[in-house]
Amino acid sequence: MLELQRTIEKPVSMSGVGLHTGTSCTMTFKPAPENYGIRFVRVDLGGNPEIPAIADNVVDVSRGTTLGIGEAKVHTVEHVLAAVVGLQIDNIIIEIDGIEPPVGDGSSLPYVEQLLKAGFVQQEAPKDYLIIDEQVIYHDEEKQVDIVALPLDGYRATVMVDYQNPALGSQHTGLFDLEKEFVTEFAPARTFCFLSEVEQLADIGLIKGGDIDNAVVIVDTPADEEELDKLRDKLNIKEKVRIGKNGILNNKEVRFKNEPARHKLLDLMGDLALIGAPIKAQILAARPGHRSNVEFAKQVRKLYQQKKLVKKYQFVKKEGVVFDVNAIQRILPHRYPFLLVDKIIHLDLDKKVIGVKSVTANEPFFQGHFPGNPIMPGVLIIESMAQTGGILLLNSFPNPEEKLVLFMQINNAKFRRTVVPGDELVLEIEMTNKKSKVVAMSGKAYVNNNLVAEADFMAGIVDRQSGNGQ
Repeated sequence: MLELQRTIEKPVSMSGVGLHTGTSCTMTFKPAPENYGIRFVRVDLGGNPEIPAIADNVVDVSRGTTLGIGEAKVHTVEHVLAAVVGLQIDNIIIEIDGIEPPVGDGSSLPYVEQLLKAGFVQQEAPKDYLIIDEQVIYHDEEKQVDIVALPLDGYRATVMVDYQNPALGSQHTGLFDLEKEFVTEFAPARTFCFLSEVEQLADIGLIKGGDIDNAVVIVDTPADEEELDKLRDKLNIKEKVRIGKNGILNNKEVRFKNEPARHKLLDLMGDLALIGAPIKAQILAARPGHRSNVEFAKQVRKLYQQKKLVKKYQFVKKEGVVFDVNAIQRILPHRYPFLLVDKIIHLDLDKKVIGVKSVTANEPFFQGHFPGNPIMPGVLIIESMAQTGGILLLNSFPNPEEKLVLFMQINNAKFRRTVVPGDELVLEIEMTNKKSKVVAMSGKAYVNNNLVAEADFMAGIVDRQSGNGQ
């Protein structure tokens, strides 16, 4: 796999109609600077709004992946994105003067051909790979979808499709060498649907730009000539529609025996581009679809963001430690004698954090609380929880080191056991609600797995220079 970022050498354009909206547009690929990422630009709208191709911006997954910010949207981006990541392009501007990219032949090949014409430029910045070092699992019981990412020093993807439809049956495919296989073995795989779905899709306003030349229509239900003529009129297809002897409408030849499975792998690659970084992993997917792909991409993107934040503050990797005390001091403003968390051992951004405070006889508060019978004040246990909870806000605001987290409310505080010198206080904090600048959290403190204190609290986030202390 490539180690340096790449963009394209020169702009290239293509025009056509969108698969689902049927609207005409021109799409232009343009070079982009280092660390720019993949962004769609709606040049037909005032201000030319940009839409970064990240999972946070997905607004719809109805038979395709739609990105949007405010009123600006781009439908059915997955085939374009598959072409971009399949060619290992990191930075690119995709200008589009309509709401949906040209469908081409229903595969990624038309975009790949244009990008190959544009040529590539190697940039100086290293690729920001997300290296999967532990398995990531997505499971949807209702849809019977499973997607797993496993550690691998490279990129592989395996897909199995089985929609319990005898006309298609069960198929599987695998991509093992991105540079050798993508352009010839997967980019040409076209989108597909079942004949039984076509009228329903048309009735709900989709596939307005679809025809039998940009989609493989698998015949899974009998249809007489009158029904086929009706379908032809509904889809504005010029040529006569007939049931193919090979099981494909109009006897269209498949490009690969397992073309549907290959196209599902193509869709998966495009949707996983929304992680926002190239990945080193082995991806295994059973019965994937856009909804599951995007949910999995969100899950992995969160892991990517967390790893980036950990690298930003934790300079030396330590076994079993997310942040040591030096990293904590880069994040939190607290200092001696009021820094009350020594390390973070678990972090699930915006969900849960676990910190540790080693309570020693040298704590300054033991001098007065109480002489001869040292007990950690309950309010400081709550403060330890709050400081640990502040780590949860790392992904909530830009430059968290410039913010203060101030108590607004403490509820349901209970102290069940005393904490004394020699105890190791384990602080588990879960986020229960988050608004723009107010966060609610629930905290528990343990010593030797015994609950010693708990509380619910609400905190406000303010700029550090405006904080008046609490």
